Amino acid sequence: MNRISTRLSLLAISLVVLQASYAQLSVTGQVSGLKFLGDVGQKNNANFFSDMRLGYNLGIEYRIGKILGIGIDGMYGKLAGTNNDKDSHLNFQSTIMGGGLNLYAFFDKMGEKEKDVSLFVNAGFGYLMFDPYGDLRDKNSTLYQYWSDGSIRNLQESAANSPISTVIKRDYTYETQLKDPVTNYTRHTFYIPVGVGAKFKMGFRTSLRVGVAYNLCLSDYIDNYKKGGNDSWASANVGINLHFGKKPKDAYSSVDFAAIDNSDSDEDGVKDLDDRCLGTPKGVKVDGKGCPDDKDDDGVYDYMDKELTSKRGALVDGNGVTIDKEALAKRQLEWDSLSTERSEGFNNAPSLSYLQNVESKLKENKELTGKASNIPADLIEADYNKDGIISAAEITKTIDGFFEGENSFNVDKINKLIDYFFEQ
Repeated sequence: MNRISTRLSLLAISLVVLQASYAQLSVTGQVSGLKFLGDVGQKNNANFFSDMRLGYNLGIEYRIGKILGIGIDGMYGKLAGTNNDKDSHLNFQSTIMGGGLNLYAFFDKMGEKEKDVSLFVNAGFGYLMFDPYGDLRDKNSTLYQYWSDGSIRNLQESAANSPISTVIKRDYTYETQLKDPVTNYTRHTFYIPVGVGAKFKMGFRTSLRVGVAYNLCLSDYIDNYKKGGNDSWASANVGINLHFGKKPKDAYSSVDFAAIDNSDSDEDGVKDLDDRCLGTPKGVKVDGKGCPDDKDDDGVYDYMDKELTSKRGALVDGNGVTIDKEALAKRQLEWDSLSTERSEGFNNAPSLSYLQNVESKLKENKELTGKASNIPADLIEADYNKDGIISAAEITKTIDGFFEGENSFNVDKINKLIDYFFEQ
């Protein structure tokens, strides 16, 4: 027994060191109601819970990842049983003390966020010391004599003793160590605990734990009475778990919020939180809101404006240059004509030959105007020959690639590509 106790002590010390090293240590203290399930107590006509006793448990745990945990616990308490039957009046109470190793499965971190209420299960292997005593005599050391009428008297039942016997009561003081007359059994054994419980998160690194457990002993002598099958006990537990490890990092633990509050990404002297014109080029003068000057109020900042004296209310392009209304109207007519032509030609009867015809006109127009094509970045993948122009053949190849899964195009991008083909 000394060797076993020493090994358990060394295992406990090793686990504490391991837990401290990885900052995953938690401690649980519990109070339990213990109900013996063995030979003595089966013939109990009193309340089922009358033989329940208190137990106390203190354990340490090491959390392995999100689900698994390993722990060592020590326990102290009492087990008791009483037969209240005309054929049997056995009773016992035993102080128990021991501890063991448990494997846990926790379900509090199964999702993205730790649950406030979650289940856990555990199973393990432990070592138990016990020493059964019986309440066989009253406070005057008088041996209890159980009579058939249900009374307890100071003399054995007989007609002669009936008038001279005295009724006495049990004092429930377990004063006599119980021994088996045949077998000198050992008063220690191993046991297997299996339990399930719920964990209620309380904050301040604490949680409330409630649960039940079944503990199977590898001995049938816990009650000093052997009648086939090993003894066991059930327990209902409630306790507090306290976590001593480092507080888990959240998603924002590494974010420097102070730096964000004071950041000035475009270095114009106005913090980003107050800057209404982020991305101003370096060296450009800005006002208190981080915006450059726009003296002619045409919506184009002066550093970009190629016409700084546009008339108030004038329509300007992206460079701040006044747009000729006649030229704009002519361009709109060309666009409307092009849209009509496309609707009547391609949309109603799409074909490669139609696209090739449009392409020929496009090249002819390019040669006359000398204008260069500017393919949008998300469509440039379709310019297979890198000539700056989307051709009918390239549209066909892009559509084929879409069906084969060989490019990044989808239906919307193909429609956009066709739109660009007519506009270029």
